[in-house]
Amino acid sequence: MQLLFPRAIGVGLAIASIPLAGLPAHAQDAVPPAAPAADPSPASAADWETALDPASPLQPLPDLGVDWPDIADPAPAAAAMPGKVDAIAERRYSVKVEGVEEIADAARLRLRFDEGSTLVQGQEKSANVAQIDRRAREDEETMRELLRAFGYYDGLAQARVDSGADGSIAVTIAVEPGPLYRFSRVELAGIAAAGEKEPALRRAFPIAAEDPVDADRVTTAHAALRVALGREGFPFAKLGEPQVVVDHETRSARLSVDVAPGGVRRFGKVVVRGRNLFGPKHLALIARFAPGDPYDAALLDDFRRALIATSLVSAVELTPVETTDPAIVDIAVRLERAPRRTVAAEAGYGTGEGARVAVSWTHRNLIKPEGAVTFRGVAGTQEQLIGASLRRSNFKQRDQVLNAQIVASHTDRDAYDAKTFTIGAGIERLTNIIWQKEWTWSFGGELIASDERDVIQATGVSRRRTFFIAALPTSLAYDGSNDLLNPTRGYRLSGRLSPEASLQSGTFFYGRAQIDGSAYVPVTARTSLAGRVRLGSIVGAGRDRIAPSRRFYSGGGGSVRGYGYQDIGPRDIDNDPVGGRSLAEFSIEARVRFGDFGVVPFLDGGNLYTQTLPRFTGLRYGAGLGVRYYTSFGPIRVDVGTPLNPRTGDARVAVYVSLGQAF
Repeated sequence: MQLLFPRAIGVGLAIASIPLAGLPAHAQDAVPPAAPAADPSPASAADWETALDPASPLQPLPDLGVDWPDIADPAPAAAAMPGKVDAIAERRYSVKVEGVEEIADAARLRLRFDEGSTLVQGQEKSANVAQIDRRAREDEETMRELLRAFGYYDGLAQARVDSGADGSIAVTIAVEPGPLYRFSRVELAGIAAAGEKEPALRRAFPIAAEDPVDADRVTTAHAALRVALGREGFPFAKLGEPQVVVDHETRSARLSVDVAPGGVRRFGKVVVRGRNLFGPKHLALIARFAPGDPYDAALLDDFRRALIATSLVSAVELTPVETTDPAIVDIAVRLERAPRRTVAAEAGYGTGEGARVAVSWTHRNLIKPEGAVTFRGVAGTQEQLIGASLRRSNFKQRDQVLNAQIVASHTDRDAYDAKTFTIGAGIERLTNIIWQKEWTWSFGGELIASDERDVIQATGVSRRRTFFIAALPTSLAYDGSNDLLNPTRGYRLSGRLSPEASLQSGTFFYGRAQIDGSAYVPVTARTSLAGRVRLGSIVGAGRDRIAPSRRFYSGGGGSVRGYGYQDIGPRDIDNDPVGGRSLAEFSIEARVRFGDFGVVPFLDGGNLYTQTLPRFTGLRYGAGLGVRYYTSFGPIRVDVGTPLNPRTGDARVAVYVSLGQAF
């Protein structure tokens, strides 16, 4: 909502007021009474005949002070143009505003003028003199309205249109702001009824006597006070529109707002109205408030967003409801159901990963409440998969997810060929775009049966082995960045640990651990630096005893760009990767943004090692340039990299496409 305090022209009381309730809202100015008009009545019949003669000239109106216009004269602004101007020809023009430098917030005024200016909005198209003149007249009034909205009630604005020798046209809006009006008194009538909450409510409305009469600040303060009433526990508060009385003699104004807080309340129970998509118990689990907690409208906003985030709800209506206890307010919930089933498909191709087509069918509430069941299949040149999964959101508590899956897959990579059957389940607390969390975690269990083919590194002889693996994967992560998909400041740190038992030619135990850290530093308004480090280690067993699919690999779009997927590290005699027991990687890049687009030069490095701990030797480096297109849900990235110290078989160029930054 935008408030303007325009200067009304009229005759009547010296001071009056009118509510500022819309666009534009008007405050009646103090206007001196008009002088009595002279009696123009004719004194005789002859005078009447003269007065009624249609051929006689019009007499000037007393006390008006404005001459009748001569319609033969050119328009005022057009007449100001020197030289002879073709009034029909269309041409481009420029717009300039002068005289606003002494205004305290000139930049905001210029921005508001540009947004509402007819001249500025039509500047990209040619126009003739008449059109330019009409736009200039409109912009004069626009500027006068803005001056009043900024507290300059005596401000003047005059448009001037000039023609250059080369036929160009320049329009100048000359401004004389005049004195700045200030509030002589600011009154929040009725706010004392808020009791001990009164100081907090007054702080939410920060306008005081001697402040400039600024319509934008009044609008912002009024909205902030409405929010504060809800935050401080007044669900049934009533807030009147601002009333402004302007006095031109003293160059001041009085501001008053009627406030009826009503009583402070506490939350009662959650009541279901209409279709019962979720029961009261599950709704109470999603809400971040409990019966007896102080009422806070912000918690209702969070509740509404959480219900929409379930993807089972298309519309939410939350209504505070009075109860028999005057201190308690129940929350009535009315939900509109969203489509519950989804069919999805995707297709793609990746260097080193081959062609891939995936399809899935999901019922988002097959196991109530919020139990989404998905069946999916993948057909590709290097991967085939069929599986089912269960995702139970808000399990036992808010933002906690129960996952379970059963998957049969076949993966054919240069490093190994694996036919795998997996059963797993776990609980996790994940971050998302709506609620980016600082701390996230997960823990669970997996049972894996995998028949895998690889080669003996020294001889190149192919072998196939069957592994039975039990794993307990866990993770803990901290996110101190400012954005989930496009961070520009802060840092992230995460750790993963998976104790595993393997049955293959006897039972043995080992542990897989990985640490990831990244940092983001803004350099300018458009440029930030980002860096990443990753370390990994497998302890307790030699590399050849560990299933090839459970080893570390390096190279690719989420690893060292410039190299193909899994192409870095030890290789067999056929030049195929064999994986490693330890890992070291780093990345550094500069993110430069230009509006909705950006460029990202990057340098990556890393290597795999047979030993338990990484040695940081023999690093493979890749460099390149990325392009970003920034959307409302995150950047789409395209990175093109090349290896700086390639080995035999490495491609010269690798391309990666995905959503979100590389790290």
